[in-house]
Amino acid sequence: MAGHPHEMEPGIYDIIGIGFGPSNLALAVAVEEHNARADTDGLRCVFLERQERFGWHRGMLLDGATMQVSYLKDLVTLRNPTSDFTFLAYLHGRRRLVDFINHKTMFPLRREFHDYLEWAATRLSHLVEYGQTVVTLRPVIVDGDLRHVDVVSRPHDGPGRTVIRRARNVVIAAGLQPCIPDGITLDDRIWHNSDLLGRVARMPSTPHGRFIVVGAGQSAAEVTDYLHRGFPGAEVYSVFARYGYSPADNSAFANQIFDPDAVDDFFAAPDEVREMLTGYHRSTNYSVVDIGLIDDLYRRVYEEKVHGTPRLRMLRASRVVSMDPVTDGVRATVEFLPTGQRRAIDADVVVLATGYRAREPRDLLGELADHCDADGAGRLAVTRDYRVTLTGSASAAVYVPGASEHAHGISSTLLSNVAVRAGEILASVLDRTPGTAAGTAAASSEATTAGADPAAATARPTALAMTR
Repeated sequence: MAGHPHEMEPGIYDIIGIGFGPSNLALAVAVEEHNARADTDGLRCVFLERQERFGWHRGMLLDGATMQVSYLKDLVTLRNPTSDFTFLAYLHGRRRLVDFINHKTMFPLRREFHDYLEWAATRLSHLVEYGQTVVTLRPVIVDGDLRHVDVVSRPHDGPGRTVIRRARNVVIAAGLQPCIPDGITLDDRIWHNSDLLGRVARMPSTPHGRFIVVGAGQSAAEVTDYLHRGFPGAEVYSVFARYGYSPADNSAFANQIFDPDAVDDFFAAPDEVREMLTGYHRSTNYSVVDIGLIDDLYRRVYEEKVHGTPRLRMLRASRVVSMDPVTDGVRATVEFLPTGQRRAIDADVVVLATGYRAREPRDLLGELADHCDADGAGRLAVTRDYRVTLTGSASAAVYVPGASEHAHGISSTLLSNVAVRAGEILASVLDRTPGTAAGTAAASSEATTAGADPAAATARPTALAMTR
């Protein structure tokens, strides 16, 4: 930061959250509720978000698209069903509760769930600072003890200026980032689906009348559906290495992999069992599509064959081996894997629905990385309460709830457990904060309210796709 003006905020925060997506938003709700009932001044807390306003997967808020997770797995219900931050409380405030009940669904529209999240974020605006890019973390060592962490951020409204905030606990929930195949650069003609709606709104000319969608998961199928319906004069090519879309397993027993108790089981399991369970249940979330959408796309392919006007083309068992610019478009070379035969397709736009990965916490850790322990595979070592294991004496703590799938299972990057996880992290912070024993008991009590076995809850550390 040499040469840049900086300022140090006074005082010490109990919690600084990095990112303000559903995971840290759920934590903010938990902190707000704790502070409302605390006998003392409560926890001093702030969340730093790089976006200028709240937003969650805005590029995929497609008309008609629904959530793949029950509305009961909102920000708070599984932790505190009496909260006024529940999805049902939101519906009541929007005067749609009766209408939603009549709709007879567990899966709200994606736009509606985004509106719910934004509604909650607006109510917590006093806890968040938008337009803040966190650039690094610095350890603060006092008498050999890692006592605090300095969070260095760059405000978007002050070029070259940095702000330093000191915290006892830092919660890194920086969300997911798009996976882009090696050698590919996004531009006006090559998009990732995370930017779909924004890109379509400012799309250049489409003289070829042709789109290519790469990927085999839910997002790929939704993009294919959206482009096919939204551009009735265009061809849409869907390219994937599978022979066909694979249906998501959302059956009741399989969905238990997302239960709060499953996190306990996964964390306690040896590495080979963790790998086995993840492999068995990848079909609940990864590279799979809702069966209703699969059937609808197949129906359209068949109808177009009947009418002799095929526009929706499925290039199965195939991969894109190169993408080169042509006049007003992209030339994609597609290989049919069983034979190796290749063909060139000129398209106006290629949409990469190639998934996401959790942002690497080490990108933010800076000097603090030297104080973080690693497991045998070189990943951050974490405890059951999502806390990074720090070497030596450490009073401060860093939590990484969204980057610990290797330790906590498939639900780590999904919505299913954000409410329960927020209660666990808050309880862990309270346990480690002097003079908050009463608050800890309350937080632990709330974490048990989800209907879990109280004995199992006690065994936990005292103390979130639009997908599950």
